[in-house]
Amino acid sequence: MPYAIKSGIKAWAEDDQPREKLLLKGKNALSDAELIAILIGMGTREMSAVELSKKILQSVENNLNQLAKMSIPELMKFKGIGEAKAISIVAAMELARRRKDADHLKKTKILGSRDAYIHLKPYLLDLNHEQFWMVCLNRNLEIISTIQISSGGVTGTIADPKLIFKYAIEQLASAIIITHNHPSGNKNPSQADIDLTKKINEVSRILEITLSDHLIFTNDGYFSFADENMMI
Repeated sequence: MPYAIKSGIKAWAEDDQPREKLLLKGKNALSDAELIAILIGMGTREMSAVELSKKILQSVENNLNQLAKMSIPELMKFKGIGEAKAISIVAAMELARRRKDADHLKKTKILGSRDAYIHLKPYLLDLNHEQFWMVCLNRNLEIISTIQISSGGVTGTIADPKLIFKYAIEQLASAIIITHNHPSGNKNPSQADIDLTKKINEVSRILEITLSDHLIFTNDGYFSFADENMMI
């Protein structure tokens, strides 16, 4: 009876084992694929964990920002990636995003619609469905947090004003910016967008939380209610 081929990390030479390599040489010595291999632990009978990680990275052209956008079902399409491994990858990418937020958000000021659009690109770029987000600001117009309010279909998503202001109050925000994307690329606001902006603006005045802007986000630009003097 032929011997089974061991493809797990433990079967490799010590210098090729990502965990041991991290201990001996430090985290900076590991490639992206080796770091992901540590997350997933083992590969399949056909390929090692590092080879499987390389395959996943190749599917997103080795772009970690694109990897961070992959869902659990999308990751599970790769042979050898079950639900637990997919969850580990998604959780690690979310931690990396939150660390980036922690390092930079409070230092970032939103002084106009262009600043807001640039800040929101990592959250809304290239989406094929609508999402609604809000940015909470302090009195100095520095970002406190960026929060997803809802996610919908290709043609729309629901934004509940009660939920928006619940988060704004929890964050002790002095001002907020709301935004949603149009996957079609159409920057023009619908009547529903206009009505929602008016409704949220009315509530914001009562709560003394300034609604600074409502952006309609597209990959090629944006529409700003503030720039168009439509915040009345």
